[in-house]
Amino acid sequence: MIRYSGQSRMLVAVDCIIFGFDGEELKLLLIKRGFEPQKNKWSLMGGFVQADESFETAAERVLHKLTGLEGVYMEQLFAFGEPSRDPVERTVSIAYFALIDINQLKLQISDDYHAEWISLDKLPDLVFDHTDMVKMAQEKIRYKAAIHPILFELLPLKFTIPQLQLLYEAVYDVTFDKRNFSRKVLSTGLLIKQKDKDRLSSKRGAFYFKLDKRKYNAKFNAFLNFVTDPGNLR
Repeated sequence: MIRYSGQSRMLVAVDCIIFGFDGEELKLLLIKRGFEPQKNKWSLMGGFVQADESFETAAERVLHKLTGLEGVYMEQLFAFGEPSRDPVERTVSIAYFALIDINQLKLQISDDYHAEWISLDKLPDLVFDHTDMVKMAQEKIRYKAAIHPILFELLPLKFTIPQLQLLYEAVYDVTFDKRNFSRKVLSTGLLIKQKDKDRLSSKRGAFYFKLDKRKYNAKFNAFLNFVTDPGNLR
């Protein structure tokens, strides 16, 4: 086998930053690390890239191993390669973030990893540089969701405008004006109003909506301007 001479070897891993929304809070799916170093500490779900895998294929395998889901929204975030990030061996990690409807996972999360949904407001200390990964993913989601409808990936099949607003407020940690938010969302033409209402949250109830998948796919990369100047909201 021909090899490049004089070059040191290093491991390549993927880490999955899995976000979910339970109707009130934005949460992160974490596991208890099952081996040293930092065994039993909170961690993102990750694994090493195999010789016959692309980064994306490895990330999809890791995600499926934990959640049982396929075909979810997932995007490459960044390559984390500080020489000292892993105390055992030189390891580069390619981080991916995924957006998942929590309701799909109630019976699917693997028990092998002691996984738990934890609110972003109550995150524990994470192993290695995983906290930096989460913070970077949050910033990426805020900027991307300001112009593209990616947050709909976190919602169930039917949802109300108030529920959608709660999601955006959870992502941006602000309170939006109800009328302005509703007007802006409906103006996109992405939503199909349903006949039934959610009557649990108020006496009058709020109409359910569904996503128009055809328009959603067509407009996914269009500049929809959901949120103006997301970097200065706080």
